[in-house]
Amino acid sequence: MAPRYKIIRITTVPSSLKVLLRKQLRFMSAHYEILGVSSPGKTLSEVAEQEGIRTTGITMTRAITPLEDLKALWSLYRLFRQEKPTIVHTHTPKAGVLGMIAGRLAGVPVRLHTVAGLPLMEATGSKRTLLEKVEKITYAAATKVYPNSGNLSTFILNNKFCAPSKIKVLGNGSSNGIDTSFFCRTGELETAGAKLKSELGIADNEFVFVFIGRLVRDKGIEELVEAFSRLKLQFSSVRLLLVGPFEPKLDPISEKTAQLIRTDERITLVGFQQDVRPYYMISHALAFPSYREGFPNVPMQAGCFDLPSVVTDINGCNEIIREKENGLIIPTKDVDSLESAMKRLMQDEDLYLHMKKQARRMIVERYEQQLLWNIILKEYQEQIQHATLS
Repeated sequence: MAPRYKIIRITTVPSSLKVLLRKQLRFMSAHYEILGVSSPGKTLSEVAEQEGIRTTGITMTRAITPLEDLKALWSLYRLFRQEKPTIVHTHTPKAGVLGMIAGRLAGVPVRLHTVAGLPLMEATGSKRTLLEKVEKITYAAATKVYPNSGNLSTFILNNKFCAPSKIKVLGNGSSNGIDTSFFCRTGELETAGAKLKSELGIADNEFVFVFIGRLVRDKGIEELVEAFSRLKLQFSSVRLLLVGPFEPKLDPISEKTAQLIRTDERITLVGFQQDVRPYYMISHALAFPSYREGFPNVPMQAGCFDLPSVVTDINGCNEIIREKENGLIIPTKDVDSLESAMKRLMQDEDLYLHMKKQARRMIVERYEQQLLWNIILKEYQEQIQHATLS
């Protein structure tokens, strides 16, 4: 009987295991023994139930906290010595650096790190220097590094964070692909959408731009609200739908923008939503002017619901979206370009309908979840084989 290898998957906070890797861990558990590790709490228990795997809580912070980080490093080292995994696979920056160092110290043969966006891209000065050092340490301790987009891979190589031989993009990018059978139009969602539209007071003749994500500065919320404020002066039937929470402690938007969001009768704020599908159902286009991403789920989800997207020319977004095929690509932090692109979607009906027709097909063909899972599974098999032969 072939040995059943053990894989430990680690994220800094359990919501990343629960949401970003949804169903992937259950899929992998049919082939390997999977242990999920993240900061403790109710969400981590939910991951165990959702994915059908064991989980272990180790407190990790997203901020720079040297004492707590040393404690977490020691806890991870002890866990690896006890569990003796063949693979440790980390996601998110803090889990990455701690997991890769602990894995190397504990003698874990295969140490994999997925890069899904780099906060240092928006950092400057000493903070950027520190974050660059952390990335280099993480990659040095890893045996393989997986940027989840082609452009992210290019950025890492151009900045010489590690040797090219360590870098590999799996499939067409993304950390988990997208469940296109879940994100699709159904009769049940048509009904839910109609009810929601009525509850929110959205008229049939209104063109609805939707944004889904955290309402923070580096998601481009300042620019989005400004562009929309200009747009509504030109069109009486346009609406902005914001689906996501404010985060006043992490990268907050200005009080002026927050106040506009709360008081503008044509901006509809609904906060965090467990199921975002009905909100796509009642929208016409996605506006996603983020400053930085790894490989964002939101434009893929929107595409599954036939929505053209306006995105910024950043990692991930400019791979998911192809100009004038399934959306429009604009520069970051550029209110004029954002306003112009949103206006074009409203006015150029031929272009809008062309992109709408293409949107779902372009996601299904490139990012179907099962396809990516099998690519990751094959990568695990190859890495284990390489480790056992060397």
